[in-house]
Amino acid sequence: MKVVSHIAILAALGLFAEPALAGPAQPADELPAYLECVPYAREVSGIQIYGDAHTWWDQAAGRYQRGHTPKAGAVMAFEPYGNMRLGHVAAVSKVIDSRTVLLRHSNWSPIDGRRGQVEDDVRAVDVSPNNDWSQVRVWYAPLGDLGTTAWPVEGFIYPGRDTSGAIAPAQVAAATPARKSVAPPREFLAAFEDFAETGKKQAASKRTQSKSKATAQPVDLLEQLGG
Repeated sequence: MKVVSHIAILAALGLFAEPALAGPAQPADELPAYLECVPYAREVSGIQIYGDAHTWWDQAAGRYQRGHTPKAGAVMAFEPYGNMRLGHVAAVSKVIDSRTVLLRHSNWSPIDGRRGQVEDDVRAVDVSPNNDWSQVRVWYAPLGDLGTTAWPVEGFIYPGRDTSGAIAPAQVAAATPARKSVAPPREFLAAFEDFAETGKKQAASKRTQSKSKATAQPVDLLEQLGG
């Protein structure tokens, strides 16, 4: 009975977790209610990078353009900092001014006591001394304002593919060596001339012999008739 009483008390205090109930099936194009930051950033930006958020910046090298200027559609890549050991990624939905952007991201602010919630068009402000977007403060729902932490940022990953390493057709043409016209050596030409001259002499000799035979035939015929 005591065991039953203890169980009843714990249950009343809500210390027993209830099993999750399966909800209705979601359409394939609908995002789940609970999201980590990576799949949501990938979904809204179209940047096809996988893995933990802190790996995105290095993974983007050579695949996507990167920089330190915010642009709509770009992904802001946060460095790991404090308890945020895996980093964070957020898509820029709008640039307000040189110091302010709006973000679309997930799993940042706890909403209704739960993490993993999606936040769209929330403010982020550049607080870096050099206005290079290396540090930002981000809207935090429980405060109803920007958070107090200056989060370090690697930079922005842009949706366009990185073509800086591609070789233009003109460069390929310029790199292809031109074929040079090489004159044959003099020895070859001299030998060819000697060969041609010999051929001419042989042809002339044959023509002379043919004429001699043609002249001799009538004489031979007369001698035969006369005999």
